[in-house]
Amino acid sequence: MLREQAELLAEMDRRRRTNRLASYRPYAKQKEFHLAGAAYRERLFMAGNQLGKTLAGAAEAAMHLTGRYPEGWNGKRFKRPIVMLAGSESYELTRDGVQRLLIGPPMNEEEWGTGYIPKADIVATTRRSGVSGAVDSVTVRHVSGGSSTLLFKAYEQGRGKWQANTVDYVWFDEEPPEDVYFEGITRTNATGGLIAVTFTPLKGMSAVVARYLLEVSEDRSVITMTIEDAEHYSAEDRQRIIASYPAHERDARTKGVPTLGSGLIFPILEDDIVVDPFLIPKHWPQIGGLDFGWDHPTAATSLAWDRDSDIVYLTRDYRQSRATPIIHAAALKPWGIWMPWAWPHDGNNDTAAGENLATQYKAQGLKMLPERATFVDGSNSVEAGLMDMLDRMQTGRFKVFRTCGAWLQERRLYHRKDGKVVKERDDTISASRYALMMLRKAIVKPTAGSWDFTPQKVV
Repeated sequence: MLREQAELLAEMDRRRRTNRLASYRPYAKQKEFHLAGAAYRERLFMAGNQLGKTLAGAAEAAMHLTGRYPEGWNGKRFKRPIVMLAGSESYELTRDGVQRLLIGPPMNEEEWGTGYIPKADIVATTRRSGVSGAVDSVTVRHVSGGSSTLLFKAYEQGRGKWQANTVDYVWFDEEPPEDVYFEGITRTNATGGLIAVTFTPLKGMSAVVARYLLEVSEDRSVITMTIEDAEHYSAEDRQRIIASYPAHERDARTKGVPTLGSGLIFPILEDDIVVDPFLIPKHWPQIGGLDFGWDHPTAATSLAWDRDSDIVYLTRDYRQSRATPIIHAAALKPWGIWMPWAWPHDGNNDTAAGENLATQYKAQGLKMLPERATFVDGSNSVEAGLMDMLDRMQTGRFKVFRTCGAWLQERRLYHRKDGKVVKERDDTISASRYALMMLRKAIVKPTAGSWDFTPQKVV
């Protein structure tokens, strides 16, 4: 009896180890990466070290190669065998990363089949000469009845070695050089195939990072994952890991934020400005800021001002593309119809409907300030506004609620190039800048009985 139980347990363990794909359970950010594959040709999963980006890349690659998709899968599906290119900076790194997760331990061939490609679906492998344990190609059984082909590559070969026949999917693990990246795109042009990139952005605002972050395209999506999104770490683990990195690499290695160095507009550690949300005291005045957009998002933020300490708290943020003032106003009115709203100079621009934007928002119930945002002297310099925000951050007088994810994401990437502010992905930051410029117009939430009182939760 004991022997039978031992054999049964051994068989269950064997099946688990040789079909790792069946037990894959992605975290929320990994799910977001997978889901984006159904809508975008190019995807960047930019995350900190050891958070699960490469693991997510391997799991999805195995699904496409085998055609084995989990129940409820809403990402991209291939209904036929595919040709895939996958690689990293060198053959050694490709072997130890991509190959290990897809096939199994490189130096132990008996364990091949314990990666994300099920052992039963590995039809054949060919070895790469000159690199111990490295595989050159894998033939993978597809559920449709045919076989997929996986080719391992390395950036160190240069773009020429990435010139293969037409392929359906390219997975770059770690950041590729620009020429290699574009060669991968070229290989998928005929099929309309997908590009997946997974890396920690330690090279700063490189050409590939800039392509995703600064060049707007309906074909591209970027998903960022911080250590707070990694569910396998406890709060204590996170603090220990964060503290282990030098300050200048901390954001890149734990939040997946490109290292921008002296180009960063707000060179402040995030932990120095972020606070947990709290109930706003009734006597603190508040104000909202709006930044108008269409293709680039319309954005809004709200500020609460502790006048006694002269500390400004950014309490809420909002960002949405391609929606009308009716939609935006409906989302913002619950913040308080009593709240005054600061807005930029383009709110005076005429629209096809004849009314300027500020008037349209006012018609939808927002309490728009009579004039566009300016400083007390009537100026509206962007640099002056940014320096005011930075000065407050450096002196502990500007704090951000941890729940303001859009604003924090923009701050991490907000930078200068050749001394000039890069006006991309700065929508909520601009909204908060307008509100800060007009802080003198902030008001206290009316009490019961006031003419425009609306009961609501502050936080």
